[in-house]
Amino acid sequence: MKALVRATLTAFFLNVLMAGTTLAGSPGHTTLVLDLDSCISTALQAAPEIGEAQADLALTSSKLDEAKAYRYPQINVMSLFGPAPGAKREDISPTINTNKSFSIRDLTWFASTDLVITQPLWTFGKISENMKAATHGTEVDKSKKQQKGNEVALEVKKYYYSVLLAREMQTVLAELQLYMLQGKKKIQELIDNESDSGDPMDLYKIDAYSGEINKYMEEALKGERLATAALKARLGLADNVDVTVATERLELPDESLPDLNSAIEKARFQRPEFKQLKEGMAARTALVEAAKANYYPDIFLAGMASWAYADNRDRIKNPYITDTFKHAYGGVALGLKWHLDFGITAAKVAAEQAQLNRLESTKMYADNYIPLQAKKAWLEMQEAQKNVSITQNAYQSAKKWGAAALANFDFGIGNPRDVFDAVSIYGKMKAAHYQSIFDYKMAKANLEYALGDHQTISPK
Repeated sequence: MKALVRATLTAFFLNVLMAGTTLAGSPGHTTLVLDLDSCISTALQAAPEIGEAQADLALTSSKLDEAKAYRYPQINVMSLFGPAPGAKREDISPTINTNKSFSIRDLTWFASTDLVITQPLWTFGKISENMKAATHGTEVDKSKKQQKGNEVALEVKKYYYSVLLAREMQTVLAELQLYMLQGKKKIQELIDNESDSGDPMDLYKIDAYSGEINKYMEEALKGERLATAALKARLGLADNVDVTVATERLELPDESLPDLNSAIEKARFQRPEFKQLKEGMAARTALVEAAKANYYPDIFLAGMASWAYADNRDRIKNPYITDTFKHAYGGVALGLKWHLDFGITAAKVAAEQAQLNRLESTKMYADNYIPLQAKKAWLEMQEAQKNVSITQNAYQSAKKWGAAALANFDFGIGNPRDVFDAVSIYGKMKAAHYQSIFDYKMAKANLEYALGDHQTISPK
C-alpha cells in the first residue's frame, strides 16, 4: 500500500518547496476562483521575470533611439565669463608695442560663446550598422520576454494540475477509507454472530490498512495546500487574497496527439529561442560590420560661430589678428576625421566576430536540442495516454475482483486476504490512473512550451 500515494504525491510535492499561508476564510480575506487561463494571465501580470524582460527591452529600445540620433546634427556650445586685460588699438598701431607692462588695474571682464555644429555625411556604415544591430537587438529582447512568459505559463500549469491531482488522490483515499470501514463492520458482525468466517485478526489487519490510508490522506491534504500556496505565490496575490482552482476534476481531454513531424517544424517556426538566435546573429553581423567601418574616416559638414566681448578692450578688425576676448566670426566647412591605430580596431573586429561565431554554435545546439525536447514531450504524451487506458482497465478489474472476493467471503468460502489484496490493487491502479492523466497534462504543457505555443503576452 506504500506505493499508493507516495510515488504520485510525495515525489512531486517535495520538489515544489514553496511556503505559503494556509488557505483561510477569515474576515477580511477574499478567495478568487480562477480557471487555468485566468491563473496564467494573472501570473504574467505579476511575474518579476516579465518586468525584468520589459526593462531589458526598454534598454535596447533606448540604444536603438541613440543609434538613430547619430544621423542628426550635434551641437557643442561652450560659454565663458571671467577677467581679461584691457587693450587699446594704439598699442599695435602704427607699430606694435612689445614692451607694454601689465597692471591689475587694467583688468576688465569678458564673456564668450563658441558654437560648433557637425552633420555626419558619410561614415562608411558606423551609423547604419549600429542601427541594424540595435533593431535586431530589440527583436531579441522581445523574444526573451515571450520566452519568460512561456516559462511562467508552464510553471502555473504545473501548480494548477498538482492541486487537481491532490484532490483526486484524496477522493481515492476517501473511497478506500469507506471500504475499510465497511469491511471492519462486516467482520465485526461475523464475530458477533460467532461465524467461522469471523476472525479478530482481520480487524487488526483492517486497522493497519486504515492507518496507512489515513497517513497518505494527510499527505494528500498537505500536498493540496502546498500546491495551492505555490500557485498563490506565483500569481503574486496579497496575504488577504486566497485562490482556489475552478476546475472540478482531473480528466483526460478527448483529443488526438499532434503529428510529431509537424510539431517539430512548428517548434522551428515559432519557438522564441530560434527567433532570438536569428535576430541575435543578425545583430552580431551588423556589429562586425560596424567595427570594420572604423577602418575608414568620417566625412561631415561643420558649422562654427564664435563670439566674445570684453569691456575696456578695442576691437581689432584684421583677418591676421584674432582677439580671444573680443571678436565675432563664423563659417562652414567640409570635414574628415580619421582615427588610425595599430591593432586596436582589428582586435575589436575579432571580438565581434567571436561573438557571432559563438551564436552560430549555439544555433547548432538549438537545432538539435529543441526538436529533441519536442519529441520527448510528444512521446511522454503518448505514453501517458496509453497508461490512462491501461490503469483504468486495471482498477476496474480490481474493483470486480474485490466484489467477487467479498461475495465469496460472505458465503464463507473466501479469504479476507483476497479482499484486502483487491482493495489494495484497486487503490494503487486508480491512483496511477490519475497520475497518468496528470502526466499527460504536464507532457502536453511541456510540448506547448517546446513548440512556443504559449502566446499569452504581447512582445511590445
